[in-house]
Amino acid sequence: MRERKTNRLRNYDYSQNGYYFVTVCTRNKEPWFGKINNGEMTLNENGKIIPQCWYDLPNHYLNCSLDSFIVMPNHIHGIIVISNENTVGNGFKPFPNHGLSEIMRGFKTFSSRKINAAGNGSKPFPTIDAKNIDSFQWQKSFFDHIIRNEESLNRIRQYIMYNPLKWELDIENRDNKSLHKNCADYYEEVFTGVEKIERAGEGKK
Repeated sequence: MRERKTNRLRNYDYSQNGYYFVTVCTRNKEPWFGKINNGEMTLNENGKIIPQCWYDLPNHYLNCSLDSFIVMPNHIHGIIVISNENTVGNGFKPFPNHGLSEIMRGFKTFSSRKINAAGNGSKPFPTIDAKNIDSFQWQKSFFDHIIRNEESLNRIRQYIMYNPLKWELDIENRDNKSLHKNCADYYEEVFTGVEKIERAGEGKK
């Protein structure tokens, strides 16, 4: 399994205004949410719960709004927009400026509880988990990227929209034999449109 390393920037305030791309995978990248059929994502009962929890986030985090989003067999991609204007509560007391990690922690907690409470924890697939854990779990961390310009935003929106069509090449697909060694290299191509190549005896390009 490829290791997922944090992409959080040191000393960066992830509660400040901005657009943030996030990817969250299930534990061991197991396909809890459904299947890709003819380039389209077919959600099972677990998969149908995920959008409910995602689109409910602004009701819990008032400085959060949402952009493009998709559920894949074993992960989700989404764009979270943090805006700290107009987050004033009763008596003009400002609400807390929730950061990206807090928002994603809430999403993972809400969705995990809802799937397991619904009794959908029985795996609809052969497990690769040596511990044979039956309850639904996300990976501990998540991948993020700060979207810094309109060009990158549009490219990421396109990637999210057409992700099911490219499932065979997706780095989150356990059956993908891609030469990419880590998520950072793979997603850098998505963000920049520039292929990053690494071969034996050669430096990164």
